[in-house]
Amino acid sequence: MTNKLLPTSIVGSLPKPSWLAQPETLWSPWKLEGSELREGKYDAMRAAVLEQTHRGIDIISDGEQSRQHFVTTFIEHLTGVDFDKRETVRIRDRYDASVPSVVGAVEREKPVFVQDAAFLRSCTDRQIKWTLPGPMTMVDTLYDAHYRSREKLAWEFATILNQEAKELEAAGVDVIQFDEPAFNVFFDEVADWGVAALERACQGLKAETVVHICFGYGIKANNDWKATLGTQWRHYEKSFPLLQRSCLDTVSLESHHSNVPLEVVELVRGKKVMLGAIDVANVEIETPDEVAQTLRSALEYVDADKLIPSTNCGMAPFPRDVALAKLSALSAGASILREELVGAHV
Repeated sequence: MTNKLLPTSIVGSLPKPSWLAQPETLWSPWKLEGSELREGKYDAMRAAVLEQTHRGIDIISDGEQSRQHFVTTFIEHLTGVDFDKRETVRIRDRYDASVPSVVGAVEREKPVFVQDAAFLRSCTDRQIKWTLPGPMTMVDTLYDAHYRSREKLAWEFATILNQEAKELEAAGVDVIQFDEPAFNVFFDEVADWGVAALERACQGLKAETVVHICFGYGIKANNDWKATLGTQWRHYEKSFPLLQRSCLDTVSLESHHSNVPLEVVELVRGKKVMLGAIDVANVEIETPDEVAQTLRSALEYVDADKLIPSTNCGMAPFPRDVALAKLSALSAGASILREELVGAHV
C-alpha cells in the first residue's frame, strides 16, 4: 500500500446513484440493461472515485458500483451454478435465504471484474483496491448439490479466485481484498481449511492482499445477531492467530462502536491492520475527533506505520450524503492523528 502514514481506505461499498439502483436498498436490482448498464456502472464508478478523492481517501476502490451482491455477482459469471434452481439455506448460521445451487463443476471461463478494474485504474493515479468474495463465504452463500463438501468446493473457488486476482493485478490493481465474514462464524472450518483456502486464492500475487472479517452490513438480521453477542465480541481471537501466520498482508476488522476488545489486534502483530473507525450500522456522522480516538486507542496494539484507517464494513444501505460525510470524517480523523504522530517525531 501507499507509503503515506495512516493511509485511508474504505472496506467496500458506497451507495449507488438512484438512476443505477434503488437507493438505500442492499443488493437492489439494476435499473439499466445491456450497454446502458455498463455505461451507467462506469459513470457511477467515476463519481465514486471523485468523491473518495475529494474527501481525502488514499486507496481508491470502485465503491462496488460494478457489483450488485458482494458474493453472487462473482458467482453468476461461473459455470456449474444454476441461479434458477434455488434452495433455502442458513446464511452465516444467522438467517435463511434462497440461494442458487451448485449443480456441476465450477469453472471460470472468462474474467469477471478485470475490465471494470482496468477502467478504475484509468480513473485515478492513486493506488486502487479491488474486492473479491473469500472462498468460505462463497461456499456459505450457495446450496451445494454437486461436491457435497464445503471444503472441496472452497478449494475449487480458491483456484478460480486466484486466476481472477492475478488478472486484476495485471490490470493495475495494487490491493486485492477478500471478504470473509464467514470467518466470524465457522471457527472449526477456519482452522481446518478456511485460512489455507484463502492462502491458495492469494498464491503468487505481488499485489498486497487483505482479508476483511466483519460482523456484517448494518441490516436488521445482522444487528439482531450482534445484540445476542454480549458485552465482548471475541470472535477474532479464533482467526487472528491463524492469519498472523498466513501469507496475507493485511487484516481488516470492525472496531468503532462495536464490542470488539481492541487487544485482539495484538494477535496479528506484524501484519498491517485495516481498522474500522466508521460505524456502518448507524447514520450518525462520526466527528473527526471520534475517529482519531478510535485509531489512537489501537496504537497500543499495532504500529502506526501498519495502521490503515477504514470503515467497519460497506456503506451501500446509507443515504449518499451520510456515506460521503462519513468518508470526510474518516479522512479528517486520520489527519488529526497523523499530525500528532509526525509532530511527536520532530
